Amino acid sequence: MTFKKGVDPKVFRAIQHVNVEELAKCSEHEIRPVLPCLVRMGLISPLDTSRKCMNMKMTILTIVSGMELVNSIVALLSIDFHKLEIDVKKEQQLRQKGNTLLNDSILIGNLSNTSMALEYERSDMTRRLSILLGELLFIQSQIQDGTESTSDRETYMKSSELFDNDIFAEELSDIICIALAELPTTLNICTIVETLLHVHNGPSIICRIVANFPDSFKEVTTYLIQTGEKQEESISSIIRINAISLICKMNPHQALSIRSKCVELCRMPALAITLSMEHNNKNDICDLESDMVAFISGLLLGNDQAIRNWIALFIRTGQKRKGEVSSNALQQLREELQRRLLHIINASSEGELPDIMVVQASALLRLFCALRGIAAIKFQDEEVNLIVQLLTSHPNPTPAGVRFVSIGLCMLIACPSLILLPEHERRSIEWVQWLVKEEAYFESTSGVTASFGEMLLLMAIHFHSNQLSAICDLVCSTLGMKIAIRNNNMTRMKQVFTQEIFSEQVVTAHAVKVPVTNSLNANMTGFLPIHCIHQLLKSRAFAKHNVNIKKWIYKQICTSVSPLHPVLRMLIEVYVNSIIVPNAKNTEYTNKPLTENEIRKVFQSSIFGQYFDQKQSIFNMEFDLNSEYQDVVVDNTSLTPQLLLLYYLLLYEDCRLNNAHTLAVSGRKIKKYTPEFMSELPIKYLLHHAQKDQSSYSGLFGPLLKLLATHFPHLTLVEDWLDDMAIHTEYKPTHITELSVVEALGETETNPLKCAKLLQLLLKQEAIDIWPFVEIFAQNSRRFLDDNVPRYLQDLYKDVWFRLNTVLPRRLWVLTVNSLVDDFSNLTRIDVAEDPLQIMRCDERVFRCAPMYAIVLRVLRASLASSRSQLMQHLQSNLKLDYSGQVVNESDREDMCRACIAAQASKTSE
Repeated sequence: MTFKKGVDPKVFRAIQHVNVEELAKCSEHEIRPVLPCLVRMGLISPLDTSRKCMNMKMTILTIVSGMELVNSIVALLSIDFHKLEIDVKKEQQLRQKGNTLLNDSILIGNLSNTSMALEYERSDMTRRLSILLGELLFIQSQIQDGTESTSDRETYMKSSELFDNDIFAEELSDIICIALAELPTTLNICTIVETLLHVHNGPSIICRIVANFPDSFKEVTTYLIQTGEKQEESISSIIRINAISLICKMNPHQALSIRSKCVELCRMPALAITLSMEHNNKNDICDLESDMVAFISGLLLGNDQAIRNWIALFIRTGQKRKGEVSSNALQQLREELQRRLLHIINASSEGELPDIMVVQASALLRLFCALRGIAAIKFQDEEVNLIVQLLTSHPNPTPAGVRFVSIGLCMLIACPSLILLPEHERRSIEWVQWLVKEEAYFESTSGVTASFGEMLLLMAIHFHSNQLSAICDLVCSTLGMKIAIRNNNMTRMKQVFTQEIFSEQVVTAHAVKVPVTNSLNANMTGFLPIHCIHQLLKSRAFAKHNVNIKKWIYKQICTSVSPLHPVLRMLIEVYVNSIIVPNAKNTEYTNKPLTENEIRKVFQSSIFGQYFDQKQSIFNMEFDLNSEYQDVVVDNTSLTPQLLLLYYLLLYEDCRLNNAHTLAVSGRKIKKYTPEFMSELPIKYLLHHAQKDQSSYSGLFGPLLKLLATHFPHLTLVEDWLDDMAIHTEYKPTHITELSVVEALGETETNPLKCAKLLQLLLKQEAIDIWPFVEIFAQNSRRFLDDNVPRYLQDLYKDVWFRLNTVLPRRLWVLTVNSLVDDFSNLTRIDVAEDPLQIMRCDERVFRCAPMYAIVLRVLRASLASSRSQLMQHLQSNLKLDYSGQVVNESDREDMCRACIAAQASKTSE
């Protein structure tokens, strides 16, 4: 029995590091397994003849001198190993031929008159060594012939008179160690180890071999794992696990590295579990400090699909094969996880989960979800009781507590077997109701933006709309794993959410009261209030229950920043659709659109506020008097709110025009935004901003450009885009005063050099920075028509004009045309955009000045494009039906457009 216990770890550590002082402290019994190594170290002449080495040699001789067994090992070292090596090679060649008997051995000779054990006992050490090597090579030949069965112990284990007698075990180990040391090129240690797996006491002998050759530890253990099974299903795996366990007990510091090798090679999962258990028990690690949960979670939830399949197969097969290696290891794992559950539950006071346990509890629940969803483990009754008891605990309002309840909530849906019993169902429902009541307190106290409140709401919304696949995606995303959840398994949870906790009216009333997410952007993860509002808008729940959601959407848009959150664009699309397109079941259910004043406030709070119409003070007064918008704060550090509102306006107009026929038939009147209001918006500047920062607005730029090309073609002219792309600003921030601009432009004819320097300086600034001088700049346009003005100066003026054209084009057109036309000094943006003939009445000198003509031509082309677009929209909305109520076809509508344009042109010319 003593032989099978293995080698003491301190002895192996001492022999590995050649620490003779530590070896001297060990007893004879402790150093007995490594005696062959010590005797060789003491007797063989070393290459290092330093004083330190000689002292170590003397210490070793002192250690072994009092032991009687040393004499037999010394006798082994006196053998003629050169002659023995020749015989061993002849024996190997003989055994390679196959179909040889034991008595054919060169090393053993003829044993017809006596047994091998008796012959071995009567012989000297030289003869004993030959007999043992002959026996090993004979067993090795049997293994290579493939006559053994890995599943049958009787055929796998080889009968041997030497190895079957425990009395010879220690001496056999000594002889094998000496033979491996003296015949390193003839005998391979891994081959000998494989052979020893098939004999009695093989694992213990292997352990002693590794102890005497500590540098072979990694080689031997890796070989044993590589030649093992992917799933331990046979007797060979039991013996292999026993051997590796003995080796790892001898060197416990390498146990986890051996475990990692099992994972790397995807072999022997039961061994990996056993090593983890033994490592924790050996080091007296408490439940919360051991890495068992992290290890199994890493296997099931890691990125390596092969490892995930490997461990999942082990768990599935371990449940079916009772009494086998995999089943025993799996049961040990389950017992360990149950101990952890009990440890955390016992540390809780009346269901209040202490902060120190919250993270561990979350990890444990997530592991059980993975075991159920990925490895298909079937929970035992005791496990279900403990899981439900832990899951329904009440953590404190901390970020870790929010994470815990989010995992617990998803686990109730992912593992429906937890609420099969009425007692467990009642407890779970009470816990969810507690979450609903405490959600606001948790979010305000924990400081977590995306909390379980939004998840609760989103689950209720999906259950009401019967979007069970969306709930599966929500659960999988929160748990961080892909698991299959059957729809019929969620039937009871659907009833709980829709009937006992959240009715649809309660959901909508609660959703509108949820605070918006401050500084909402794409970097925010988790489930936010915007997800809930988006789903409710899709299901038309707000309109159905007459809940005003406009203010919530408006506030969320106002507080959004870049990079753009992907749901914001979808939210606007659903919102616009719910305003214009009524519900198929009830046409009265629609949401309210944003007003022009509400949109103006956002733009007035940005860098464009001072360039709006002089109605600005009136708008501010309206908002000051309107208490409903007192708490609306616009983020003026980002252009995201303006871009979103621009998308809303364009999408609204597009949807309104596309549904003009339906609206006309139904007689329903909806809001129409005035052309004057649309002309105030810095559309082109916002579009260029989205184009330059496509990493932040990639999901918005494409749809926005498409809508602009349809409804504002004059702002998406090819010439403008090419010119804008050619602009390369050599940005040098310089303070330019309004007085210096007035003086320089006023001296265009008398001092062109001064004016040229100013225009060059303006070209080095960003367009938005020089926009404050646009009125002065446009009012002096006539000065550049004089024949005395250098062409270079006119080209500079044109370049600056095109730079300003990227900010607020319509305003620039009005200012420029007012300056160049004599008869019309009070033109509006609408006049210039929709009446191209007004532009043709400009100063005749324009047509003799190429740079100024390029400016007027650009305005004229934009005006023509705008005029056609406005007429098309007018026809689409007002002339959609002819006098008989029939829909006008597209070709007829085109003819109407051309007729209207011609009529308008002739009327204007008159």
